[in-house]
Amino acid sequence: MDDVSHILDDLNEAQREAVTAPVSDLLVLAGAGSGKTRVLVHRIAWLLAVEGASPWSILAVTFTNKAAREMRGRIEQLIGQPPGGMWVGTFHGLAHRLLRAHWREAGLPQGFQILDADDQFRLVKRLLKQLEIDDARWPPRQVMGFINARKEEGLRPQHLDDGGDFYQRTLLRLYTEYEQACKRGGVIDFAELLLRAQELWRNHPDLLAHYRERFAHVLVDEFQDTNAIQFAWLRLLTQGRGNFFVVGDDDQSIYGWRGARVEHIREFQQLYPDARLIRLEQNYRSSGNILNAANALIEKNASRLGKRLWTADGDGEPIRLYAAFNEIDEARFVIERVQQFIDEGHRRDEAAILYRSNAQSRLFEEALRQAGIPYRVYGGQRFFERAEIKDVIGYLRLIVNRDDDVGFERAVNQPPRGIGPRTLDALRAHARDFGCSLWRAARELIDGGRMASRARNALLGFLELIDACDEDGDARLDERVESVIEASGLVAYFKKSRDGRGEDRIENLSELVEAARGFAATYEAESDEPDVLTAFLGLAALEAGDTQGAEHEDCVQLMTLHSAKGLEFPLVFIAGVEEDLFPHRMSAEDPERLEEERRLCYVGITRAMRQLYLSYAETRRLHGQETTPTPSRFLRDIPPELIEEVRAVAPVSRPWSGAGGAGLAEVGFQLGQRVSHPRFGEGVVLNAEGQGRSARVQVNFETSGSKWLVVAFANLAPC
Repeated sequence: MDDVSHILDDLNEAQREAVTAPVSDLLVLAGAGSGKTRVLVHRIAWLLAVEGASPWSILAVTFTNKAAREMRGRIEQLIGQPPGGMWVGTFHGLAHRLLRAHWREAGLPQGFQILDADDQFRLVKRLLKQLEIDDARWPPRQVMGFINARKEEGLRPQHLDDGGDFYQRTLLRLYTEYEQACKRGGVIDFAELLLRAQELWRNHPDLLAHYRERFAHVLVDEFQDTNAIQFAWLRLLTQGRGNFFVVGDDDQSIYGWRGARVEHIREFQQLYPDARLIRLEQNYRSSGNILNAANALIEKNASRLGKRLWTADGDGEPIRLYAAFNEIDEARFVIERVQQFIDEGHRRDEAAILYRSNAQSRLFEEALRQAGIPYRVYGGQRFFERAEIKDVIGYLRLIVNRDDDVGFERAVNQPPRGIGPRTLDALRAHARDFGCSLWRAARELIDGGRMASRARNALLGFLELIDACDEDGDARLDERVESVIEASGLVAYFKKSRDGRGEDRIENLSELVEAARGFAATYEAESDEPDVLTAFLGLAALEAGDTQGAEHEDCVQLMTLHSAKGLEFPLVFIAGVEEDLFPHRMSAEDPERLEEERRLCYVGITRAMRQLYLSYAETRRLHGQETTPTPSRFLRDIPPELIEEVRAVAPVSRPWSGAGGAGLAEVGFQLGQRVSHPRFGEGVVLNAEGQGRSARVQVNFETSGSKWLVVAFANLAPC
């Protein structure tokens, strides 16, 4: 075995067992940080060096182009030569390769092209116009989502029944027309790549037999993330062959909302009865306390294959839990700790702030900017760069200045209100010919009676909407922003969205109202300028135009928990660990969705290598409402001996004792005093910090437990 020692020497016992297992159906249940990619790569090297496999006989599938490139690079490094002949790539990449080779059998033109998401959107939009279907009622992105979801389930229009529902019947008509348009144009979309590849094998047994014979070894990474059509494709290739090697972790299945089916990995041994199961449980990423917390949390899920992560390293630091007064205090505390981490000599990109909802990023972005710490929003955009935020900003710009053509173009048909491209082209032409703004062009064309009645009414309705929104100029800034959002129809539009992002967009709109509220408070206190709305729009433009850190710059990383999968950081913060936020309110009452939320928390915890902070707020403005959230049930799943509660380190938050408590004495409370709260009932004052209106008191309530409350707002009364 000397000639293959380089394949085995750096593997642990379980990894070595998986790499050297006899060729058969095999499920490697690989926990977070357990070296699953290493096992997959070393397995391929073992097949080539020991089992005598030809590179042409290997098909290896992963989920991202980045992972595929990394896999190919590591195989080349391990075997000392390029992995020529192997099929190593993503599902879409391999399906494309297959269809290029067999375009005729697949019913495609030889030079077929692929539609990206933007191309698909434009095609659907054009079909809606041609068929005279209202794109306000059937928004193009919802139609796209419907078509793609059906394809991912392996369903063509002829397989579907409208159930007598007019809305469903229209979607099926659009699906049919869309397929015909794609056929005429010789194009296919991403979902079609997989469906057409699966149908190719299903409808041509001779081709399927050829590839089943050729690919004697089929290996799949991240198997828990497969959807219905991906697994159907793999099943055709592997069923009864005894050559299926899959690596995955049911505890990290967090993409059910986009079609991934965790039952594929859980039922693998039922579908492949002779399959072996090998668990990889030794973790090389995180300290013992972090792993123990993750294990305790995920054990609360009933439906799992089961494993327990462990490390040969020590327990490490305890998990820190911070109970913030509100979301502003939470952001301040997190950035304080980030700054402390940087001051200790660490790189900024070794710290990550994770959150359940995109809308939570704004306050962290603001606090990082104020602290002068570069940051990057991973896998997303900064708050003021998000499309739905720019939509509302377009309305506000037009309210401030009717001649703002950028604002007009952004707002005029978002959400769709029946103002078509022909009408907009006419406006642009008139504005160009007469040297006026689009707003004035619209007024002149309407007043001149030079428009068809339908277009005229739609355009007039928009102008009147803007004028109406301008009538509440004396209202508070946040009230004006909220009023514009409501009047625009954006919330109702996003509620109907079927692309899986509508809820996030609505949350972001609520967060924009909060941003306006916070800006107005600061602005009124520090500025003599009369127009707060104009100043707010200036802030939005500056923040949207301020380029965030590039991918490889040394920046603090901000991201959603979903985006964090596959990454690791020495320091991790998980913010907003509260009921209705995490677990999300849409999942809390559904057992299956709640289990996925818990898996998402497990993924977040296991991103941390050395230090993990969890935080929640005792009061939080959520969706424009002041709330008093309950700490997340996920916190109760973690053994208390693993957690250390921490307090803020800012000078304004110094601990208070009986000798130094002049701040609280002024408002009439003492340590040990019994008090009552309108919601939490009676309790005893245990501790306090701060002074004046920022003073906070810790009260142990008989029925609600210990809570920190701001004295100025808590409505506490002596008993």
